[in-house]
Amino acid sequence: MSQSTEQRRRRRLYPLLGGAAAAGVVVLVVQTCTADTEPEPPHPTELGYPPAPEQESPALNAEAGEPGEVPITDLVDSQWVQDTAERAQIPRRAVEAYAGAAAHAELTDPDCQLGWNTLAGIGQVESIHGAFGDSSIGEDGVVDPPIVGVPLDGSEGLMEIPDTDDGELDGDDEWDRAVGPMQFIPTTWELYGQDGNLSGEANIHQYDDAALAAAVYLCDSGDDLTDDRGWNDAIGAYNQSIEYAHDVARYAERYMDDE
Repeated sequence: MSQSTEQRRRRRLYPLLGGAAAAGVVVLVVQTCTADTEPEPPHPTELGYPPAPEQESPALNAEAGEPGEVPITDLVDSQWVQDTAERAQIPRRAVEAYAGAAAHAELTDPDCQLGWNTLAGIGQVESIHGAFGDSSIGEDGVVDPPIVGVPLDGSEGLMEIPDTDDGELDGDDEWDRAVGPMQFIPTTWELYGQDGNLSGEANIHQYDDAALAAAVYLCDSGDDLTDDRGWNDAIGAYNQSIEYAHDVARYAERYMDDE
């Protein structure tokens, strides 16, 4: 069910942590001391953040069932996935996950207007589409070897997040680490983890699950993602770095079909 702008705005005042290197949120909404007045916050571009890239919807599979009743990959047209993977030079299995997650968002939360290309931009920056190091994506969508980030120990450029899951997800019982192809920290995965392939469990290393979790998280963190403020609020939930936002925007624009 679509959620109201006011509900989302209130959530952004108290953001959850997500993403890898410096998870947080862009401070684009300013709280004031009075309940009746709220000054217009600065526009994201005035703070150095990028304009929202155009959001591209995947071609839907007209014969698919309802979202939640079929794996997200069934929601998109298979020929579109193949053609897009070849054009964008992204592994087909990753495109299938990004597109399925965007299709799920389009069908369940149309006000969000999340494009598959924004998810792909995040996937490129976070894990090179599951190919970081020696990793690769299997046909079942599982990335192996598992991708686990550096300890979030407060070193330069990193947040300091002491362990929250006894090392269950990230193998580190001292510090939290970002995990999986979309690089979720354990606390955010606990709240947003999804079962995109309907396997019966939310697997942070499985691309459909991770991409759908990212889509839900982005739509929960921003309003209309075709709007500059909404897009940067959403991306800022992953990483509050201006450089990160520009990197994701650049890749999202690159993956657009210009024809």
